[in-house]
Amino acid sequence: MGSSEGYFAGKLLLAMPGMLDPRFENAVIYLCSHDQNGAMGLVINNQLPGMAFKHLLNELDMASDIVVDPVVLKTPLMNGGPVDTGRGFLLHSPDFQHKETISIDGDISISGTLDVLREVAEGKGPADKLIIFGYAGWSAGQLDEEIQANSWLVAEPAASLIFKTADDMKWQAAVETLGFDPALLVADGGNA
Repeated sequence: MGSSEGYFAGKLLLAMPGMLDPRFENAVIYLCSHDQNGAMGLVINNQLPGMAFKHLLNELDMASDIVVDPVVLKTPLMNGGPVDTGRGFLLHSPDFQHKETISIDGDISISGTLDVLREVAEGKGPADKLIIFGYAGWSAGQLDEEIQANSWLVAEPAASLIFKTADDMKWQAAVETLGFDPALLVADGGNA
């Protein structure tokens, strides 16, 4: 069915065409957790319009007391989902570890403290990263029901897809990893 014990932590969720919730149209979600208590994931292909890391540093008043890596200033901020949109996460490669870092699957980690943002600003952060605000959440059994109702496809993640593929191409690239043309997907599905 999926990863360990039928759960999909560390996998990608791909919104099916015809997704009823417009907030998730063409969404690619990296699932950080999924168990009997529910699920939590981060949308990885939805930039916050006009927002970059430099805006966050100014908002947090961090830019004045550190030497900021100019390349990092242009890093876009992502909309990770509709839940707790003021909460930030750093989804990143495993080459960076902080005491608060959680490794999801060995290739992808997540961190979420101001100290981590400071290190990123100073150019000491991970090589690959997404700075994400908000998340998608599901109560116990809710995501399982949505998958059974053909609202989502489940795919294996690849760091190159998560961090290197253009945001507007991530959904198509992820569907193609499943071995078929995304144009063949239809909004109405059935159960066998």
